[in-house]
Amino acid sequence: MPPETTSETTYGLSPVHASASTLLATNAPTTPPPFIPVTQTPIPSTALAERINEYARSHLPEPTYNHSLRVYHYGLAIKQYRFPAWNFTDETYLLACLLHDIGTTEENLHATKMSFEFYGAFLALDVLQKADTGPDAPKEQAESVAEAIIRHQDLCEKGRITALGQLLQLATIFDNTGLYADLVHPSTIDDVSLHFPRLKWSHCFASTIHRELEIKPWAHTTALGIEDFPSKVLSNTLMSPYE
Repeated sequence: MPPETTSETTYGLSPVHASASTLLATNAPTTPPPFIPVTQTPIPSTALAERINEYARSHLPEPTYNHSLRVYHYGLAIKQYRFPAWNFTDETYLLACLLHDIGTTEENLHATKMSFEFYGAFLALDVLQKADTGPDAPKEQAESVAEAIIRHQDLCEKGRITALGQLLQLATIFDNTGLYADLVHPSTIDDVSLHFPRLKWSHCFASTIHRELEIKPWAHTTALGIEDFPSKVLSNTLMSPYE
């Protein structure tokens, strides 16, 4: 029988291990990841997905927008390979990917004293639920996306996180640092990078980290290491051929 579907599973609110290492050690596969091209992980054509995609395209710098879509395609490739039982909608995951870095724009960094993930989650809730035109997201879907955005840099070894949040973490850290290279086929990386070029993303993101810490030296990003994290971003050897 297929797994029971509820609003929690549909929107990715099922609890999973917060520790990626613990999660990935469970039921480890015996086969390598398959090649999953972009054509096999299409962007949903729902009115909500199209509205948020246009919002992200118009508000994010091109390198950040491309990163957001790489995270979408890498995440779905990881999900198909390692977590096929996670049956939250592609639409919900796309919304989280498109909005997870909305707090990093120069305007939004200066709009608040809050860390970019937290402020970005508030912005996401507002954008998802208060549309001038087009559909609003259901409340639970919007809250799941906001939860995932708040915690997408919260790399814990204890406790739980939502399935949506864990996938967003895995895919962002994969694109940003090259960690968990064994989760994605090299040809998938080739194809995703061809469709959504990095445009020197490693340097762009490292500069954004330094920019936030210059403005807000208390920011949550410091939990990843004030110097260690940007260093890992800049030494991303897995993605360096695509920079």
